[in-house]
Amino acid sequence: MFILASKSKARAQILKGLKIKFKVMPSHAKEHKGLDTHPAQTVKSNALLKAREIARRLKSGIVIGCDTLVWQNGEVFGKPKDLKDARAMLKKLSSKPHRLYTGIAVIDAKRHKEVVAVEETKIFMEELNDREISNYFKKVSPLDKAGGFDIQGLGSLFIKRIEGCYFNVVGLPVSKLFSCLKKIGVQLLIFICAINFYGCATEYNVASNTRDWMMFSTEKEVAMGDSMSKVVEKEYRVVQDRQANERVQRVGEKIAAVCDRKEILYRFRIIEDEKEKDMVNAASLPGGYVYVYNELLKVADTDDQLAAVLGHEVGHIVARHSIKRLQAIWGYNILTVLAAGTRNPDFAQGAQAAYLSLLSGYSQEDELLADKLGARYTKRAGYNPEAMLTFLGKLKVRHKKEKPRAVVYFKTHPYISGRIKVTKEELGEKMSFEDFINTF
Repeated sequence: MFILASKSKARAQILKGLKIKFKVMPSHAKEHKGLDTHPAQTVKSNALLKAREIARRLKSGIVIGCDTLVWQNGEVFGKPKDLKDARAMLKKLSSKPHRLYTGIAVIDAKRHKEVVAVEETKIFMEELNDREISNYFKKVSPLDKAGGFDIQGLGSLFIKRIEGCYFNVVGLPVSKLFSCLKKIGVQLLIFICAINFYGCATEYNVASNTRDWMMFSTEKEVAMGDSMSKVVEKEYRVVQDRQANERVQRVGEKIAAVCDRKEILYRFRIIEDEKEKDMVNAASLPGGYVYVYNELLKVADTDDQLAAVLGHEVGHIVARHSIKRLQAIWGYNILTVLAAGTRNPDFAQGAQAAYLSLLSGYSQEDELLADKLGARYTKRAGYNPEAMLTFLGKLKVRHKKEKPRAVVYFKTHPYISGRIKVTKEELGEKMSFEDFINTF
């Protein structure tokens, strides 16, 4: 029997996901204070105090004690005292990056064996104003959360990125728990738990030549794409131009036929932003959805150039970049709602936020891989892959003439010169001195 020495609902939810039996026994141990300069040591000490307080009451059982705090520039942020305190905390934390520490202590009450460890995650948030904080507090109570926000719920909308374990920010670092349990001899049971954990599995990704830890099957990924596509097609006008759609579909199908992931159906659609009709953009969603903005078709005025753009977006889908990004910043429960496609009241809000998370962009590493795959698939499909270089050159000229805008095609991509370098490398072309020097 596992005993969680905490009344945290988030921690209990994660343990439920592990599909093991446990019961909650909140610890009444008095926590250490005043260790602001050593946050890692503070959470380790407090986690051990909590676990020991419960273990002393038991004859047997595996006790799990946890303690979490947020640290920024020498200042510790625990659970806020009241809404005023919560408001001040969130204002500070959103102004610059901060670190979240979770101490975890595991004690075998029968054998008197104990292990303690700490997990650290760096968090980057959007800077919030008073109105945004007030609106958030109307929906979510901050008083039971370290730092006054939750990453697994609406608080995830504020998170630009994290460096480290996502589940640490939720409250229970699963990987660290796995390690602690192994050290005290819990082997077979935790192995079974790991197999069942949220349906996770490792799979070989032919696009990146790596083994990836995926939380969701292809079937669930497609269901998420179905959910988010409804949001896209509600927010944007779906262009009904028959000739343009036939062109996109024809080129897209040729790219899909030669890509490295053929177990899904690829859907290619043209959309337009009513407020910014001259926007040059494209986006991909989980499960095979590719959206091309109407204005992009005027810039990519040859099928070769269009093939390069669609190849790039299909590359993101093949590498499952969208799912990996959502896994990094979203909680399992919200993603499950998206995958279920039910009438749950959280569905529309979750799908909207998930789509916005994808719009905020992939990492530069992901974008460069998508460029390589785009050039590869363009060539396989019988198109001229050098058209990507032509298209990038057009974008470079266009960007110099236009005023800056909030969202543009490949907004978060590396500099165009860097993308040209990667494309040339994929095509086996010689690099010029200008290509080399511009990548720095």
